[in-house]
Amino acid sequence: MESIIRDIKLAKSGHEKISWVDRHMPALNAIGDKLKADQTFKGKTICVSVHLEAKTAYLAEVLHRAGANVIVTGSNPLSTQDDVAAALVEDGLTVYAWYGATDEEYFDFLNKSLDHHPDIIIDDGGDQVHLLHTTRADAMENLLGGTEETTTGVNRLHGLDKAGELKFPMVAANDSYCKYLFDNRYGTGQSTWDGIMRTTNLTVVGKKVVVAGYGWCGKGCAMRAKGLGAHVIVTEVDPIKAIEAVFDGFEVMPMAEAAKVGDIFVTLTGDKDVIRGEHMKNMKDGVVLANAGHFDVEINKPELEALAVRHFEARHNIEGYELPNGHVINLLAEGRLVNLAAGDGHPAEIMDLSFAVQALAAKYILEHHAELGNHVYVLPHEIDTEIAKIKLASMGYAIDTLSEEQRKYLNLD
Repeated sequence: MESIIRDIKLAKSGHEKISWVDRHMPALNAIGDKLKADQTFKGKTICVSVHLEAKTAYLAEVLHRAGANVIVTGSNPLSTQDDVAAALVEDGLTVYAWYGATDEEYFDFLNKSLDHHPDIIIDDGGDQVHLLHTTRADAMENLLGGTEETTTGVNRLHGLDKAGELKFPMVAANDSYCKYLFDNRYGTGQSTWDGIMRTTNLTVVGKKVVVAGYGWCGKGCAMRAKGLGAHVIVTEVDPIKAIEAVFDGFEVMPMAEAAKVGDIFVTLTGDKDVIRGEHMKNMKDGVVLANAGHFDVEINKPELEALAVRHFEARHNIEGYELPNGHVINLLAEGRLVNLAAGDGHPAEIMDLSFAVQALAAKYILEHHAELGNHVYVLPHEIDTEIAKIKLASMGYAIDTLSEEQRKYLNLD
């Protein structure tokens, strides 16, 4: 089945982007060299549905070199980079994706990828898994299992697992230390503000920034906002996380109060309707709303549209909504994942760790699927440790080791 992309002539700049991240992903390179030497995935088909930009493309290339037949599609209509998709096709991979896909096109691309009847899936957000559990049971005949990249997708998996409905083993790559401690915190922290600042061309310093959700992504976003000179307010529903935010030096208040004072709002909860019409009515003129959660449901767009007396394009990737009181609310990237829909996503050095986890998670499924039940799993700690060792060495750092006496004292033998 032939690839479906925007334009193969865009491949040159896509190759340049992939080559750039290649030079900044030493952990994935080291793991990829071993996978290639062993031809670990020879004869296997792997469907990759992750935000289709340069780092994801390089993961797909690594799996391809390790013998896999790799099928690539996006996990968000606005995060696909057409030149990167073209470069993958030139390199012999199959791609179904283009920037700005409609919902119908997006799911059509996902279905076309599943038409290849994969042995392993690499999912981001859970849409592949959802299709396999609803309309595409036919595509599971070769399926050994898969891996999930993000918090939202893992939450969906746990729901299926708890209900006893999960039909194949899934590794929660997101829950590995080398993923969430770095990707969710430092990756989201930097890339969210990259997306907001490049899109608005406004200052962060001196503004009141409201961060909704103080999980690892929220921690990273709040930390970076503070470093940029913002006054940071955190909203939470979890009292423990709220105390943590207070102890980290941030104000904590309900969204109903934060709505009255915030200048920039960023949602990172993974839940829906975090910012609603009742909040928008009380917002200041010119506020910026951005979402850094996986799905575009955290900011209630239908309620915003219903409130507005005028809707206009304020700037590329910024929609202005004028309310009856004359105040304008600016929504970035249609409320989709702002760091990818309005930016290039996480830095390469961060995704080096995340995709090292993904590559080894796929290998783990291949080698252990027969002994795994239809549940959600986290990779063994030794795999996290090995990735961290490779990354430290690539950065020129060394650490101490325990003596035999120290190990005995800690009962480690």
